[in-house]
Amino acid sequence: MTRSTRSLRRRVSVLGALALAGLTGMVAGAPSSSSASASALPTAAVAMGDSFISGEGAGAYQAVPNTAGVPQGDPGFSAVNSNAFFCHRSANASIQVANLNGISARFNLACSGGQPHDMANPSAARASGRDVAAQIDQLRSVAQTHDIDLVLIGLGSNNSTFTFGSAAAECAGRFISDAWIGWWEFWVPLASWWEGEPVPSEDPCTDNDLATAAELAAATDETAAAVAQILTVLDEIDADGQHRIVLQDYTNPLPPEFDDKFYKEDRRTDTRDKFRALGAERYAGGCPAHRASLGPAHRFSANLGTMVEDVFGRMSTQFPGDDLAYLNVQQAFDGARLCEQSNSPSGALATPVRVTNASGAYITSISGYDKFDINDLFDDCQAYFQRCQESWHPNAAGHAVLGQCLAGAWATSNDRITCARQSNGAILVTSS
Repeated sequence: MTRSTRSLRRRVSVLGALALAGLTGMVAGAPSSSSASASALPTAAVAMGDSFISGEGAGAYQAVPNTAGVPQGDPGFSAVNSNAFFCHRSANASIQVANLNGISARFNLACSGGQPHDMANPSAARASGRDVAAQIDQLRSVAQTHDIDLVLIGLGSNNSTFTFGSAAAECAGRFISDAWIGWWEFWVPLASWWEGEPVPSEDPCTDNDLATAAELAAATDETAAAVAQILTVLDEIDADGQHRIVLQDYTNPLPPEFDDKFYKEDRRTDTRDKFRALGAERYAGGCPAHRASLGPAHRFSANLGTMVEDVFGRMSTQFPGDDLAYLNVQQAFDGARLCEQSNSPSGALATPVRVTNASGAYITSISGYDKFDINDLFDDCQAYFQRCQESWHPNAAGHAVLGQCLAGAWATSNDRITCARQSNGAILVTSS
């Protein structure tokens, strides 16, 4: 099937698609049994990958079956991190809210914290994994009852070399330690926010702190191998062999530069020694990071985009008959990132950095906390990572935008799609 034919199929109703299939059968002969079987199944769109696909940060999280097949509802913030619920599959995730003409059902198989390893293996088989089955095994189950027409894959920000969480923790942890601890008292151990390890430096993050060139190369190979596994299985299990695979990259929750409001507080910038008022202000705005870390953070996001684009190129060569598309969403949150406007986090498309208390309530202000309060507050994220795992992810409004991006990738037969937010808030989807 050519891409133009696939595009036509997306724009017709289910009845129209069946009629077209019948006409094709009259011209070319009786359809095969597998094609006939596929035409009798309801169509499905499937999401696979990590937190940017699962809906982390978008709320309305749904029960997730564990490896024993038992659905896991919200177990509370004191539950073990491996609980399947903490895949955080959201009813507001882009796969659920996108306008996908001709699709009857949606299946979200992605999992927060997901890595390439988790595609063909149970996530719990690696350190810090969730208690869920391999995503490819879950995909096989979907194919038993549905004709898979669209697969959205978001993969690579977490891998065996680096993870998005560790990169974010590095920058946020350095900023908080710099804001609360003077150089003369740095011997006091302040746990980094999300990893529970002593903060090694008060300096802003550099490019190599987030991911070196060698680490990115290794992550690209690892991600490509996992995507190849998915495509191989798809070609085996999709009865009619007609499915579009969209490889989506990542967008940065932080702006290229902070709004003026977040530059200075109490006459101190983040280049001074100890700037607690500014630290509290940026935390309240959702963006606890040095200004000097913003450049490396955006180059890190761009490198993830390059990685996904590289994987797309490799798969296009390895699977020339597959309908593959690369969806670039790096500009999808332009003008609506955290601390890009003075009223942040209001109006932002990403979730602010937040931790919770023991009751699960988000702490929105740390003004007036001393360094020991801060240490106690964030220590819990070591044992109960889920108390801060929603931080710096697309929120429900962000996933609505990503849903528009996905809808654009579904509606075109082109294989390269760029989704960008305009200055007036409109989402522009272009393809080439």
